[in-house]
Amino acid sequence: MVSKKKFIIGLGGVSMATLLVAGLGHSMDKPDPAEYPFAPSLLQYKKSGAGFTPPEKCGECHPQQYEEWTGSMHALAFKDPIYQGELNKAVKAVGHDIARQCEGCHTPAGVVTGEIKGPGISGLSDVAISGVSCDMCHSVSGHTGWQTPYRQPENGSLILSPGKDTPAGPVLTKYGPYKPEEGCGDDFHECVEQPLHKQAELCANCHQVNHYETHTPIESTYKEWKDSPYAVKGIACQDCHMVDFDTFIRSADTMKKPERGEFRHYFNGANFLIYALTEQAAKKAGDAELAANVHKKYEMAVARLQAAADLEVSPVYRDKKLAEIKVRVKNLRAGHNLPTSLTNIRQIWLEMTVKDLDGKVIMTTGTVDAKGALPSEARLFNSEGMGKGFHFAIDPWEVVSFARQDAIPPKGYKDVYYGVSAPQAKEPLVVDIKLRYRQAEQEVAHALLGAVPKDIDLAAIYGLTAMPDLPIVDMVSKSVKMDPAL
Repeated sequence: MVSKKKFIIGLGGVSMATLLVAGLGHSMDKPDPAEYPFAPSLLQYKKSGAGFTPPEKCGECHPQQYEEWTGSMHALAFKDPIYQGELNKAVKAVGHDIARQCEGCHTPAGVVTGEIKGPGISGLSDVAISGVSCDMCHSVSGHTGWQTPYRQPENGSLILSPGKDTPAGPVLTKYGPYKPEEGCGDDFHECVEQPLHKQAELCANCHQVNHYETHTPIESTYKEWKDSPYAVKGIACQDCHMVDFDTFIRSADTMKKPERGEFRHYFNGANFLIYALTEQAAKKAGDAELAANVHKKYEMAVARLQAAADLEVSPVYRDKKLAEIKVRVKNLRAGHNLPTSLTNIRQIWLEMTVKDLDGKVIMTTGTVDAKGALPSEARLFNSEGMGKGFHFAIDPWEVVSFARQDAIPPKGYKDVYYGVSAPQAKEPLVVDIKLRYRQAEQEVAHALLGAVPKDIDLAAIYGLTAMPDLPIVDMVSKSVKMDPAL
């Protein structure tokens, strides 16, 4: 914490700015290496003779959960080529010791066992390459979130305890949200109730990401939720992201928690791009079952995006003449900001065209050009990263703060006004407007795909012989008529 003494204006010519900078420079403690041996990943590992279990083994007794997890973002967390490109860039920029912060959440077992040495997917065990598999969550015995430098769950501050040593030998231990029923584990593992698995704090450890050095937030999904009406009403991450589409809608609209039998292991959100790439890879490999599985998850992600927001479009008149078009962008159903995660990379924007009765274009804005670039005047709802020198920054290892924050809070809205003048136009005017989403600027995505490690052959695995156009989802589309004058 910043000492209150830092804010006392003393004599002797010391400026407030100097004091503030001095305070910020020492505002967070560094992780204790004895407590956090994998820092800047804040994982802890209770090592025993009981190792981690591959997800395929879990699937033998839990086929439904395994099928739901397969092709999910948790299953793809380490294999995701966008992530691998970013990880490769990070290692080259700041070294593997720093990039381990990313690996701690994208393949926890691979980090604590020492198997992961850097970017790439060759020669890894099933447990390591499977990212956030069954045993990653169900080996979580607790977390150290309240002891981290940020004093909240962050940067993988989970305690992994896949089992324990006993006089009779190693015993696997699996943690879950409910009291174990008789016979749970079938002598393969013991079952332990862990209330954390019902709480947002389980997810927070990897969905609250802070800069490795300053511990200022660069991904604030947990904090966004914690400050939201969803947290007030007790609707946690699992109540929207571990259920099917209809249950998600109900959770967001009524703030009613799902019943036990309604939970699923989809971990579905907005990341439709990776589903699309994985479907391509599955088809190229001749795996029709995986392709169908991932396609369903793609459709679910798109449906969630299209249910997340809404637009209200209305005219603003001055002296009985149309002066502005007001657009209210509403976050209806995301329990965090819209967008969330790396908000300086995500793009949500408005595209609008105004025409008169004859089809003459009065104005247009927000249209992507042939190279996939947005015009400079496009109204974006995201953020802009800032480095230590208060300069523009986009890479996560450089971003320590934000120069602009325009994401839309849960159940909140942002208003945008467009000046328009069409006194001679044939009425009524037709306003066609879209709220559009893509996961990154095309140039950024191409740079990341171009940076993948050598053992990820985009042509051989994904069938990519050229950089693809990044897909765009229209979250909301509306057409509104309004008069140019009263």
